[in-house]
Amino acid sequence: MRLYNTLSKKIEEFVPIHSPEVGMYTCGPTVYDFAHIGNFRTYTTADILFRVLLHNGYDVKYIMNITDVGHLTGDNLGDADTGEDRMEKSAKKEGKSAWDVAEFYTQTFIKDFERLNLKKPLLFAKATDHIKEQIDLIERLEQKAFTYRTSDGIYFDTAKFPEYGKLSNLDQIKEGARVEPNPEKKSPKDFALWKFSPKGETRQMEWESPWGIGFPGWHIECSAMSMKYLGESFDIHVGGIDLASTHHPNETAQSEAATGKQFVAYWVHGAFILIDGKRMSKSLGNNYTVQDIVDRGHDLLALRYLYLQTHYRQEMNFTWEALQSAQQALYRLYKDVATFEEPKVGCAEYEKRFEDALSDDLNTPQALSIMWEMLKSDYPTSAKARTIYKMDAILGLDLQNSRTKIKEEIVVIPDDIKILMEERNALRKEKRYEEADKVREQIEAKGYEVVDQNDTTILLKAS
Repeated sequence: MRLYNTLSKKIEEFVPIHSPEVGMYTCGPTVYDFAHIGNFRTYTTADILFRVLLHNGYDVKYIMNITDVGHLTGDNLGDADTGEDRMEKSAKKEGKSAWDVAEFYTQTFIKDFERLNLKKPLLFAKATDHIKEQIDLIERLEQKAFTYRTSDGIYFDTAKFPEYGKLSNLDQIKEGARVEPNPEKKSPKDFALWKFSPKGETRQMEWESPWGIGFPGWHIECSAMSMKYLGESFDIHVGGIDLASTHHPNETAQSEAATGKQFVAYWVHGAFILIDGKRMSKSLGNNYTVQDIVDRGHDLLALRYLYLQTHYRQEMNFTWEALQSAQQALYRLYKDVATFEEPKVGCAEYEKRFEDALSDDLNTPQALSIMWEMLKSDYPTSAKARTIYKMDAILGLDLQNSRTKIKEEIVVIPDDIKILMEERNALRKEKRYEEADKVREQIEAKGYEVVDQNDTTILLKAS
């Protein structure tokens, strides 16, 4: 299996640290609002990787974090140490407690996660459940003289870590151009490990610490939680490409400074998603959520199919037309699979090519192409069934329930169509297939589609 490693900037052969065990961590959502379809593209990439690893025989320990404290609004401006805590800001806006906001959006995220048929990790690790681990890690850094104190918190001194920025180009790691530089920071690249609660103000989320009452910085949670569950060195860290410029370099620096070991062997980053060729943002009103997809009448697995049509390292352009096309392709797939006989034997050559495509840096577009090629082949449907179900164990399109999904589209049959259907069935029983096909053409001309399933026939709305 080969993966593009952001650390080395090249595709490498994947060699686990302790094969067959694999430790995998994905940066999850900040639960102050609904996750959008750009976020879920990254989580789908992680899901495909998880499934491929399992298919290849690895024992995968998969962890995803839930950021429910410490992610400040200044991150939008280029400096994650400034601005309001996103949780506290959302709590004020919604008139709820920060804890209630976190719980609501966490549960909504998990529900959306399931609706996209994403396999759950071993644990969704919440930052607020791991305050002790974060404090312990900061103390380790303090003992090794990697920290310093300012009036607003404890900071990591990047100058003391010579390899800082190895995951990204150093010129990408800079303080935001729209933010007033913090004059107390030794370097604009230094980052907060622990922030003090503002004087004269009580936060809803704050804790005692050796340095005073406050809350953890955004970056420290991922280091503390990933190392707790996966060890001080582990195999794969997944996230969106936006995290490769600051958040992940900061994770790497604080982790390796504390342990003296390599933090992560393979960094996997998914590319951005555009909406109608434009960036996704609240100001443009195009940061669509999973529920927006449902409200527009689309199947969420059509969104998953759409994700798979673009390689995870390529920028993807989302349009409603593209989603509609993906839904039509998906339902064509369901209709085909619904007619298959019981699985037998399989199509070995296509299975091998499919596995090779996905083992070559998760090439899902090529894998889909091979799948369709197999479906159009001369193999018997019993063999195609066995192979398509194996493929779907990775694609996650719920093909084994295709007959149920297709039956949901069965329509009320008008009387004139019923007469044609009866005529066609009689002709087929008499093996007068050419005449039966002509009747079928009459039915399809009226806007219906005939699907023969072994000993039964169903009628569908034509797509």
